[in-house]
Formats: sequence, structure tokens, C-alpha cells
Amino acid sequence: MTTRFGIKLSQNAPIEDYLQVWRTADEAGFDHVWVMDHIASLGSDPTDPIFDAWAMQAAMAVATSRVRIGCMVTGNTYRHPGMLAKLATTVDHLSGGRLEFGIGAGWAEREHTMYGLEFGTFGERFDRLEEALQIIRSLWTAPLTTFEGTHYQLAEAVAEPKPVQRPHPPIWIGGSGPRRTLRMVAQYADAWNATGETPEEFARLGSILDAHCSDVGRDPSEIRRTVQFRLDSPIGDLVPTVLSYRAVGATEFVFVLPRSSDHLSTLDEIAAALPRLRDATA
Repeated sequence: MTTRFGIKLSQNAPIEDYLQVWRTADEAGFDHVWVMDHIASLGSDPTDPIFDAWAMQAAMAVATSRVRIGCMVTGNTYRHPGMLAKLATTVDHLSGGRLEFGIGAGWAEREHTMYGLEFGTFGERFDRLEEALQIIRSLWTAPLTTFEGTHYQLAEAVAEPKPVQRPHPPIWIGGSGPRRTLRMVAQYADAWNATGETPEEFARLGSILDAHCSDVGRDPSEIRRTVQFRLDSPIGDLVPTVLSYRAVGATEFVFVLPRSSDHLSTLDEIAAALPRLRDATA
């Protein structure tokens, strides 16, 4: 299976730097480029700058021509799934069918408190995510969507146009929860994204995902296994790290740029290393 590589700049950067990252990703041969979805900056200072994820993806769509684009990952709790399906369809059309649709249950309680958004319990957030996934897939594929859930209700909802990609943009679910998250990956996702796991833990979680696939009647080879990790300058030799994850089933890698002024120099280093990474994983 072809190994793919992506790049992500998430926060603490001016618009000009995001544009540079996207253009470099497009020109240097990266397979995908990413933003993240938060209302306030992560870390100790919530006043650090961060921009809206879906406005950014619309900009990515028109600022690039080849590289696939996405959000790693959209927080389901921030938007109604009907609105989210419409946003995603719009970006898919703007990009000519290059959207990768990342979604997760949401976890940043501080943001919900600040803006008066419903947060709920851990279980409620995952219940909402599962309902949202069913709704979004239906809005993307069915003429009308009626849904009677605990958290969302739709009545003969129209969603036109449909996405460029058929049956729909690839769905990425981020997270490592063995019971709920990986079960939803098996049921609904085209790609699973893990963050901060060691290769050994990634392999263990991959086995759990395989078991969930067996339970729901899904071929596990249909699900792309992806991992993201943060890099700082100097990046060192990425080949051994990539190969250690590749050996336990990872097929795609997303390199997260630092939240400091080093992000563009780190981007240049990763872009320079990309041919070596492709040769090593060919």
C-alpha cells in the first residue's frame, strides 16, 4: 500500500504563514495538508491566535490545486451536523473533490464554557458523534434525510448539492478509545488517526480495531491507518520513526509543525526529507 505524508499547522501563526504551509505542501509533493478545529488556542494561554477551521479549509481549497485538504479533526460539539455536512460539501466543491473529512467527539471543556455550548458527559459526546455520523452520511448520499435521535432530529432534510466525491469524502475519525472510538471507526470511517501513540500501542489499538471490524462485518483493510506527531527543528532522521510505525500497519503520517516561530523552518526541513521518506517506504 502506498505510504502518504501530510503536514499540519494548527495555531499561533499569522495567515501569511498558513498560506506558505499550504503552498509548500502543494508544490513539494505532500499528499495532504491540515488545520485543527478549536475556538480558543490550546495551551496555557487561550488568547494566542487561532482561526476558524472551516473558513481555513475553504481558503486551502482555492490556495492549492493538487494536495488533499482537511481538518484533523473537527469537533462535533461545535456545530449542528446538518451545518457541518453543508460546510464539508462546499469545501469539497471548492477544492474539486480534494476534501478529507476529519471528525471527533470534542473534548475542550473550557471552550464550551466560554461560549455557552453544550458539553455533556463523555458518553453523551460520543452518542452525539455517532448520531452526527449517521446524519452526515445520509445528507451526503440520500435525497431526503429524516432522523429521530436523542440529540438530533431532522425531518425530510434536503442537502443539495451532494459532494463531488462519491459516495462521499473520506471520513477520518481521530482518537484511541478502544470501546467507543475504535468501534465507530469500524462502523463509519475510511481512516483512523492516532496521536501520540508509540508504535507498540498503535499496534495494540490496531488489533482492537480489527476485532471491531470483525464484529460489524467490515474488511479492516478498507480503513487507512494514520498517525500524527509533532516535530521541532531540527527534525533529525525521520526515516527510522516512520518505518517503525509502518511496520505495525500505519500507512499515512501527518507531521505537526511546532507552535513557535520555528514552524516554517521545520516545514522546509520536512519538505527536504520527503524524497527520502518516500524511497524508504516504497
